[in-house]
Amino acid sequence: MERIKILVVDDSLTIRAMIETLLDQDDELIVVGVARDAEEAFAFIAEHDPDVVTLDVAMPGMDGMDLLRKIMADEPRPVIMLSSLMREGDPLMEAAIAAGAKACFNKSRVLQEAPRLLEIIKQVAVRRA
Repeated sequence: MERIKILVVDDSLTIRAMIETLLDQDDELIVVGVARDAEEAFAFIAEHDPDVVTLDVAMPGMDGMDLLRKIMADEPRPVIMLSSLMREGDPLMEAAIAAGAKACFNKSRVLQEAPRLLEIIKQVAVRRA
C-alpha cells in the first residue's frame, strides 16, 4: 500500500517538527516536505504533488487563508488547517471550510486530537485518489 504523502506548512520550526513526528508515527502516512511560508509551500506542491497539506493560518507574507484559496484554485487537493487561531465556533473556521479546507484543528490541541486528525487525513486522501 502506498503511503499518503503530506506537506506540513507552518512558520514555526517547533510546530513543523511536532506535526511531522506525529504524522510519521502512522505507517500509512509520510511527510514528504515541510515549508515555512506560502511561497515555499506552493512551489513544493507544484513540484511534488503531495496528497494532503496541513496549513497554518498566521505566516509571514501570504497568510494561510490566501494560500488555501490559491491551492484550491490552482493545485486543488485536501487541506487541513492547523492553527492556534482555529477555535470552535470562530468565523475563521467557517471561512476556511468555505474556502475549501477539509477540516480545522487548533494546533495547541493537536496532540490530544491526534487520532481524529490522522483519521481525517486518511479519509480525505482516499477521496482524492
